[in-house]
Amino acid sequence: MQILAVALIIGGAFFLTVSAIGLLRLPDFYSRTHAVGKSETMGTILILSGLAVYNGWELSTVKILFILAFVLIANPTATHAISRAALRSGLPPWTRKKTRNGEDNK
Repeated sequence: MQILAVALIIGGAFFLTVSAIGLLRLPDFYSRTHAVGKSETMGTILILSGLAVYNGWELSTVKILFILAFVLIANPTATHAISRAALRSGLPPWTRKKTRNGEDNK
């Protein structure tokens, strides 16, 4: 069981690292929130699952599972609400513009 717990925690750390890289590298607000919303939720779920497996069946495991259920519901909902509020407030999505000679202008 410890091997499974470590594998889940390492997988969660990978997704959280991808989330941080996406936050730094992607060009606009909408793509950043998409990357962070998806990978951060998955990373948190994997880490909490790994902690629950490592802990065994105890009262603290039930608490971890309640936190996991809350994260599963709250993170995508909050990401959607923030993105929708940004769109309604007039924040335009990023688009790649072409120059006259056909090259990309970032």
